[in-house]
Amino acid sequence: MTNIKKYTKKDGTTAYMFNAYLGIDPLTGKKKRTTRRGFRTKKEAKVALSKLLVEVDEHGVRQNEQMTFQDVFEEWFKQHSREVKPTTVYAMESKFKRRILPLFGPYKMKDITPSYCQKAINAWAQELKTFNDYKIQANLVFRYAMKMDIIKRNPMEYVTLPKLKHEMEYNEELEEKKYYYTREELKSFLEAIQWDDMAYTMFRLLAFTGARKGELCALHWSDVDFNQKKISFKKTLIHTSGKKQLQTSKTKASRRVVSVDDETLGILKKWRSKQIKRYLTLELDDPFQSNDKQPIFTVYNHLKREMDYCRLAYLNEKLNRVYQKNPTLPQINVHAFRHTHASLLFAAGASIKDVQARLGHTDIQTTMDIYTHVTEDAKEKTAEMFQKYMKF
Repeated sequence: MTNIKKYTKKDGTTAYMFNAYLGIDPLTGKKKRTTRRGFRTKKEAKVALSKLLVEVDEHGVRQNEQMTFQDVFEEWFKQHSREVKPTTVYAMESKFKRRILPLFGPYKMKDITPSYCQKAINAWAQELKTFNDYKIQANLVFRYAMKMDIIKRNPMEYVTLPKLKHEMEYNEELEEKKYYYTREELKSFLEAIQWDDMAYTMFRLLAFTGARKGELCALHWSDVDFNQKKISFKKTLIHTSGKKQLQTSKTKASRRVVSVDDETLGILKKWRSKQIKRYLTLELDDPFQSNDKQPIFTVYNHLKREMDYCRLAYLNEKLNRVYQKNPTLPQINVHAFRHTHASLLFAAGASIKDVQARLGHTDIQTTMDIYTHVTEDAKEKTAEMFQKYMKF
């Protein structure tokens, strides 16, 4: 019987491992054993051991030496895809198919060297600013291979990440890029889009609640508490395989309740009245529904002849149209309205922890990055403010 043992890792934390007998290797005629370690709990180790023994019983002793990166990826992905959101699965699968598997897939795991990994990272860095994302994803497969005793060392752990060009040189275009609106710029933008009732309401909410685009499109009227002056953000709209669907927010921090000002609530009430009138005007087969089933933002689907959730691209299209009509407006992207909300909160005196909770950031470093942008801009005004104060 295989024993599961507890051991202490180099960093001082504890984990579990086992050494299992798998049978006779048909190629060598020798007894085959495998050691697997790194399990967080004894239960996790037991589950892994049971799966391994079932696999050996069904397919015989696995020839680890012959396993390719593709083989290991398929084994790992089958398990990992059950543990993450559908959107994560879709994005991850796309990364592997487009760039990782073409470079690593055909090679045996034992033959992949740190040097080859470094060349792959360098090639990705030439094409992509997000090359580190691909390194992280590929590394998950190597780490799984280590855990399953397929390889003895992880070649991806030895690579050096190349510096991006804009990290080494001053990039004037990057410096001029806007990450948020000031209070005056936001006011000008909202005035420029007032002609479109739904778009105006959506951008108002983005800027006054810090909601993400997917969170906004997933809202139902039951998520708005007009009496308590609060909005609940607990789900998001995703678009995969040509279909829209709702899913719960990815992290606990993302599931939050945000207080809302009276003017924004008034704008929401006006939009609700106009939305109901539009439903009546169109004489739809699917009438305006109860608050828990009725999305706040809907568009008419001409093919299905029914109202549907607002497309995620809707806000991008509206934003482009506003900038075309108002070329003097500073241009930012949709996500920057979330940064705008954060920056205005900081300007109003909110603490970093308050902003983190309101925006649903799991990692406070994300909040700190926005805070850095705001304080860097404020530095430029410091000398002028001091000069005015010191005039005799």
